[in-house]
Amino acid sequence: MNIALLGYGKMGQIIERFATDRGHQVVLKIGIENLNDFTVENLKQADVAIDFSAPDAAVSNIYKCFEAKVPVVVGTTGWYGELQKIKNDCGDGNNTLLYGSNFSIGVNIFFHLNKVLAKLMNNYPAYDVQVEEIHHTQKLDAPSGTAMTIAEGIIEQFDSKQEWVNQLEGTPITDKLKHNQLLIESLRIENVPGTHTVVYSSEVDDIEIKHTAHSRAGFALGAVVAAEWLQNKRGFYSIADIFNFKD
Repeated sequence: MNIALLGYGKMGQIIERFATDRGHQVVLKIGIENLNDFTVENLKQADVAIDFSAPDAAVSNIYKCFEAKVPVVVGTTGWYGELQKIKNDCGDGNNTLLYGSNFSIGVNIFFHLNKVLAKLMNNYPAYDVQVEEIHHTQKLDAPSGTAMTIAEGIIEQFDSKQEWVNQLEGTPITDKLKHNQLLIESLRIENVPGTHTVVYSSEVDDIEIKHTAHSRAGFALGAVVAAEWLQNKRGFYSIADIFNFKD
């Protein structure tokens, strides 16, 4: 495939390495230093675009890909307030998009495990639950998209939680946490690619599941695999569509 990389920072460079190793060609690389090259005409050189840019750029990048009729894989998070509108526009305009809060194979296994555990723990009201996420200090959004996906998986299966609330380390929650609210604690620590933990606590014990990323490589490889999977498809997809987990 010919690939356009939208966001050529650390992640973009790792994606490029995996893409070329798998026989693809990167025909367009867009970073902050060459935004003038980000045109519809240049995008049309690509068979697919992969976006790992910034939350405030993702939506406009998506629409430029739609204009060029180039399928786009979006790994950027922090823009999900526009998700439903983009899904509608994707269908109305016969465009193609695949998004995910995390493209790592291990994380997507973790997402499934999280739902299975939440369904089981729903039978035991003595346990409360919360989520913790740790990322590098350059991460712009909090909570992480991965943590939000984890929280939504818990809420889907755990009857006593109806919504999540976020607490960024050093920023107190203004209102007292309600019983039906799921806490996501966000920490920012130098050089941490991503650690996500779910803890169920009772008076007598804790049950904990954790995913620890050792580098960005798993995210990058997963994005390339997603771009390969998207070939010859039309419509709106999430990373979960690539996997076929069974309970």
